[in-house]
Amino acid sequence: MKKHFIKTFILLFISILAFSQDLKTIEIFTAGMEKKEGFLNFYWNAKDGKIWLEIDKFDTELLYYSSLAQGVGSNDIGLDRGKLGQEHVVKFQRLGNKILMIEPNYAYRAISNDPLEKRAVDESFAKSVHFGFEIKAESNGKVLVDLTPFLLQDAVGAAQDITRTKQGNYRLDASRSAIYLPRSKSFPKNTEFETIITLTGENTGQYLREVVPTAGIVTMNQHHSFVELPDLTKNEFKAREFDPRIGYGGIEYFDYATPISQPIMKRYVSRHRLKKKDPTSIMSEAVEPIVYFMDPGAPEPIRSALMEGAAWWNQAYEAAGYKDAFQVKLLPADADPMDIRYNLIQWVHRSTRGWSYGASVIDPRTGEILKGKVTLGSLRVRQDFLIAQGFLGNYETDSSKVKEITQMSIDRLKQLAAHEVGHTLGLPHNYISSIAGRASVMDYPHPLVDYANGKFDLSRAYAMGIGDYDKASIIWGYQDFPSNVNEKVELEKIVHNTLRKGLRFLTDQDARPEGSVSPTTHLWDNGADPITELKRVMELRRIALRDFTEKKITKATPMANLEEVLVPMYMYHRFQVEATSKVLGGADYNFALRGDGQMVYEPVPAIKQREAFSALMSTLTAEFLAVPDHILKMIPPRAFRFEANPRETFKRHTGLAFDPLAPAEAAAGLTLRMILNPERCSRLISQKVLKSDLPTFAEISSEMTKKLWKKTGMFSNNSYYAQIDRMVAMQFLDQLMKLANNKETTMDVRSNAYGAIDDIKSWIKFSNVDGAGFARLTLLKIKQFEENPEATISSTALTPPDGQPIDSGYDWLEAECDWK
Repeated sequence: MKKHFIKTFILLFISILAFSQDLKTIEIFTAGMEKKEGFLNFYWNAKDGKIWLEIDKFDTELLYYSSLAQGVGSNDIGLDRGKLGQEHVVKFQRLGNKILMIEPNYAYRAISNDPLEKRAVDESFAKSVHFGFEIKAESNGKVLVDLTPFLLQDAVGAAQDITRTKQGNYRLDASRSAIYLPRSKSFPKNTEFETIITLTGENTGQYLREVVPTAGIVTMNQHHSFVELPDLTKNEFKAREFDPRIGYGGIEYFDYATPISQPIMKRYVSRHRLKKKDPTSIMSEAVEPIVYFMDPGAPEPIRSALMEGAAWWNQAYEAAGYKDAFQVKLLPADADPMDIRYNLIQWVHRSTRGWSYGASVIDPRTGEILKGKVTLGSLRVRQDFLIAQGFLGNYETDSSKVKEITQMSIDRLKQLAAHEVGHTLGLPHNYISSIAGRASVMDYPHPLVDYANGKFDLSRAYAMGIGDYDKASIIWGYQDFPSNVNEKVELEKIVHNTLRKGLRFLTDQDARPEGSVSPTTHLWDNGADPITELKRVMELRRIALRDFTEKKITKATPMANLEEVLVPMYMYHRFQVEATSKVLGGADYNFALRGDGQMVYEPVPAIKQREAFSALMSTLTAEFLAVPDHILKMIPPRAFRFEANPRETFKRHTGLAFDPLAPAEAAAGLTLRMILNPERCSRLISQKVLKSDLPTFAEISSEMTKKLWKKTGMFSNNSYYAQIDRMVAMQFLDQLMKLANNKETTMDVRSNAYGAIDDIKSWIKFSNVDGAGFARLTLLKIKQFEENPEATISSTALTPPDGQPIDSGYDWLEAECDWK
């Protein structure tokens, strides 16, 4: 056995020696190639279009990530210019004649000085090998490998995104892909490579056909970045432990060296490195300020507005004791926007309106933000302009009110820039901030419209400047404490001071689900009381529709285009309906910690819940839902070559003609869906356990049946209002059937829904209306449901035109995340 081992070892040694003797030196192999020196040296061979990488950093961790340098241009697909891929800590490891690019598993660690304890964790979980390279040349401990096959991949997963969005089946076409040398560069601390990647496929979907010149061929530029990681041995960046009461994104990992008396999951926040020159001074300059660079591709006056809004964050850093620590500059003409050294605000074009978002490149080991990257959709400003046009538009001439309308749109862009930059500083959304008077730009603001002296006023539409919560969050996240100060104690003081001012934090998980609990945490709302604001918004909507004229569009514009201006006016109440619905069956709560003195969980008082229900029901009346007669007479079928955009116009049952019932159907369906959300209905059942006077689902469903079905003249009258009443009543019945057949909700919700359906049937039978066609249709539908509820197909209500983003807004729950 021993002789066999010795023989095997000798043969292996001879083969390695022979291999090394066959290798050329790097100098000989790369003769005639163009050398690029920097963090990772590489060579460009123009003859065969290959990149040859020189590796001298073995077993040294570096950061790798991919991104999209030139996008596809479809919000629905999501492949935007500048989109960042996932970060990976990798290292090159030599094994014989191969180099493996290995990613260790930082989700599982042992923060310990014991190497054996660390090894036990390393060997317990899988790692990832991203690529294997064959050594082609070697000199003085350096090796040369062909990086080209690694670079010519679909690194950002574009084909997967196309498939996921049902836009076809695509695959990489290597014959139409190549290295893009102008953006393949090496700098002292980062090396960048760019490629032209072509995907080919079939069954091309509509979204993709809209943005590619030839269906079946999608070409984009993808980018690869290798970056020097901060040296952890210098302890220059101190990770800050997460506190749920102050919102920050960040990193999480299991630490298996943790004593069993403490939590094994560790959570830290993401933030830029920022230190004071003098930590003992109340106000000090930063050792190195945070600088964001503006994409010069944004036109004026938009560019200046975006730079101004982004620069608002310096107000927050000043509150934290920094002088000029946050700066915004124009990206130099010779700078590469993909270079990690530049925090970037990028202006991105798409074929349709869509989300803007802020993302970051983060050191996965510590949570340090290495690059902030903001993507701003260029079409959002046009949608904001449309909203303002609906209120102020009065085109006596083509320039009438344009200045005021444009100013509101520009103000919104300032707020947008601040919002998305906030994500790149580490901050998530804070949707409860509006109860404290626009306390955070990390909320989604609805334009605050005033009406006085017979005129709409948009001068207060959006807040100008950073909010009080934003200042408090930056103070907590970025304060640089002197060495003689107990950081944990000081951070707790900041939290308590923030809470004492009434500045609270609740985020996406608390606001986005339609059945969410918090009565004060909403998207696109204003004010502390959602019910009061709903009533105010309904009145603004009434006036806007009353005063709606053909002068809302400029002369020589097709009259049918009035519909695009009508939509945001008619649906102006939509987000406040959603906000008010959360009061019903809602409860106030905080991310409270034991002993911090915060209110933990408190159901909304019964009087407020019933008030909210009453306000919601007022949005289901025919008087509210009817489109004014003078508007119906203004909108003809679409003009030739001015096709309707389904995102911006109402769906309809009437073909080319404008459908008078379609807006009502869309708006009523929204309210009914909100009230009868299964989770909300379940809470209406269970909340009496907490307080006996709270409304029940039986009470709500009974009152809805009474108001929506038991109406005189609804069954035989063919007036516009009666048609709306019948449509709303049938939608209510459909929602009840869905609840009754929903096996995910509680037994009591289902039984109450069945009871309401039976109540409708009984009322029709004993009210001498069962001879009417609508009554007969209803009874037939109920009979079919009772006989076979699984097979019952409820009529599908027309849905409203796109609402979110209200003007364009990356919802981190709906579309991944607008921060990392």
